[in-house]
Amino acid sequence: MNFASDNWAGATEAVMAAVTRHNGGFAPGYGGDPLTRAVNQRFAEIFEREVEVFFVGTGTAANALSMAAAGRPGGLVFASTEAHLQNDEFGATEFYTGGMKIVPVRSDVGLMDAAALSASIVRYGGRFGLPTVLSLTNATECGTVYEPAAVAELTAVGKSHGLVCHMDGARFANGVAALGVSPAEVTWKAGIDILSFGGTKNGCMAAEAIVVFEPGRFPNLTALRQRAGHTASKARFVAAQFEGYFENGGWLQTARHANVMAARLTAGLSGKVRLGWQSTANEVFPVLPKATITRLRDAGAMFYEWPAEGLGLDEDLIRLVTSFATSGDEVERFLALV
Repeated sequence: MNFASDNWAGATEAVMAAVTRHNGGFAPGYGGDPLTRAVNQRFAEIFEREVEVFFVGTGTAANALSMAAAGRPGGLVFASTEAHLQNDEFGATEFYTGGMKIVPVRSDVGLMDAAALSASIVRYGGRFGLPTVLSLTNATECGTVYEPAAVAELTAVGKSHGLVCHMDGARFANGVAALGVSPAEVTWKAGIDILSFGGTKNGCMAAEAIVVFEPGRFPNLTALRQRAGHTASKARFVAAQFEGYFENGGWLQTARHANVMAARLTAGLSGKVRLGWQSTANEVFPVLPKATITRLRDAGAMFYEWPAEGLGLDEDLIRLVTSFATSGDEVERFLALV
């Protein structure tokens, strides 16, 4: 019963088969191979426009290099209080941008409020630095999802102040699957300029990409990626992962499965225990008695406690994350134990 994280799961059969399929023979390095060009075109088809694609090894690299590409001295990055780049990346944005400051914007279960964003830009802009980037996470770290209209409302605020609009899509597939919209609708059509596109959490071995929706917009990205050590010499193996990932729409099928497993957990827990909030992607946050948490762990369940306020002394909020590899049996066993 592994609900610790979706990055604990392995890779899908389609991804592994693609890597094996492209393992033979020789191919130009550093992205000059035919497969990388073909996968870049696949990204263009998925997003319904020409795009630039930069493979990187981790989601943190995708976020930090996106910030660096848009960066300027004294720049401010506006992100939600729950954002991964704010809480979990050990100052990577600050390091790669040469000191840009992240300004946490008040959010409600991961979702930023347009009025709070506007107020933060007005309050900090010019006093603490120069407003430069807006970063939204979709799906959020709380398992919630921005609708295209919400993304458009926030990017409109950002663009009115000259901000580059970035999306952290570590769980982008889960967000798209939950929304039932096209990838284009929730990104560039809603005002997003640059996307950290995640594959690792949803079935790849280690495949992340920076997607630029206006080719040539960030001319320093090639140099920034090289200097950061994220230009893969055997790029065909990252491309192969994405080829297998996208094959027959598999990337959305695996995301839908993870979301369905999370919905089954939510349904089974509702009415029996308190949920921290309602989530729509592949993360569920129930509040459980500490004794129950101990009993679940003793029975083999894996998960993490999650920081929260307003809890009783004998209870904790926990995070349950489902993946393409989560089985219905795992879910039912967990619910029976609860």
